[in-house]
Amino acid sequence: MRFALVHPNWRFDGSVYFGCREPHLPLELAYAKACLEQKGHEAILVDGHMERLGPVETNDRIRDFKPDFTVLETAPTYLFWRCTQPELSIPLQLARVIRKYAGTLVIVGPHASATPAAAVHKLQADAALLGEFEDSLSLLCDRPGALPYFFDAANPGLFVPGSAVPHEADIRLLPPLNWPGKTIAAHKHHHHRFDTPVPEGPAAEIEASRGCPFKCLFCAKENFRNSYRKRPLEKVLAEINNLASKGAAYLYFIDEIFLPDNALLDALSQTGLKFGIQTRIDLWSEGQLEALGKAGCVSIEAGVESITETGRMSLGKRCRASGEQIFALLTAAKRHVPFVQANLVKSKDDHPEAVDSWRRELLRHGVWANDPVPVFPYPGSPAYKKLWGAPDDWAWERAHGHYLCISQREGLSEIQEKYPVGLEKLEAGR
Repeated sequence: MRFALVHPNWRFDGSVYFGCREPHLPLELAYAKACLEQKGHEAILVDGHMERLGPVETNDRIRDFKPDFTVLETAPTYLFWRCTQPELSIPLQLARVIRKYAGTLVIVGPHASATPAAAVHKLQADAALLGEFEDSLSLLCDRPGALPYFFDAANPGLFVPGSAVPHEADIRLLPPLNWPGKTIAAHKHHHHRFDTPVPEGPAAEIEASRGCPFKCLFCAKENFRNSYRKRPLEKVLAEINNLASKGAAYLYFIDEIFLPDNALLDALSQTGLKFGIQTRIDLWSEGQLEALGKAGCVSIEAGVESITETGRMSLGKRCRASGEQIFALLTAAKRHVPFVQANLVKSKDDHPEAVDSWRRELLRHGVWANDPVPVFPYPGSPAYKKLWGAPDDWAWERAHGHYLCISQREGLSEIQEKYPVGLEKLEAGR
């Protein structure tokens, strides 16, 4: 069988999207391509974002390939599935154009996972795969109706939302990715890197682990990348060495929670590569942070969320460090890593003046903390479930409207789009 794996050319005009808007390597589609080829199928990866392809150009690639299945993502790479854009504007525009030559159109991503019926209906797709999909696409050739994570537009009655189990890939079996040299050469953006004004050389995204053992209120990971799993070190190192051979000078680990790993850090220290991570600072000691810096880390994005213990508890963070310890670890990290950021979200338990004072004091030590962001209750997050229960077909509209009401009342963060547009208008192209 022939599979076209499509990553749209993303734009976020008028969106409340929090993520980076530059192109990133679609690891999930590359894994899927490798797994399909191992099973004897043919597959192409059409990366509209990296190649800046319009819908017509993307359609030309699909038409020439003549796929049996076209797999379309509803969010920009695994790095941002947990904090995706709520709207489906770009996939909608693309799906309309590619429909004629797509074969069976299958959607994957956070929208397909949290609200499959609504996403399939909006995109006029044939099916949705819930959860992680890299090692399950080949099953579409057999008996997909028997899969508990498969939504079939032709037989929607077979899908029982309460009993659906999003798929979890066995990442131990995913092969090391071998990106084409021209792909790496084109990837100039160094994600979340601020230690140098003009980074030299190409960059790449990679993962050493997947998932997180914590269940924070704001994190939309219930349907994918949920349970914590580590990739075999030899596969991670094989992929790193391959990226280095293609000229990559900077790596960004997309791991939800990059944990101390002496063997990996020792290996990274031998490569000479710079890298960035996202983590929880309370899971590190100063000695481990020193080792992290020596290994080549130049960027840490640390999830702190609230400056008070009660605030962290209300957000579902099982934090084992006090506020004073968190502050000390952040400033210790800055002694070893050039750029350290503390992520904050708005909490009713944190007084604005105390937050401002805390941010100023951190900045005095060289650590940047963002203006707190209101919690977006993503479908698939504990925040959504706490407010409304299980997501239904209007979950994204409901969450988006709720967020806009809060933002209008309390104001947006400095890192957000200033004039977000309503979800219906975005998807209608107005």
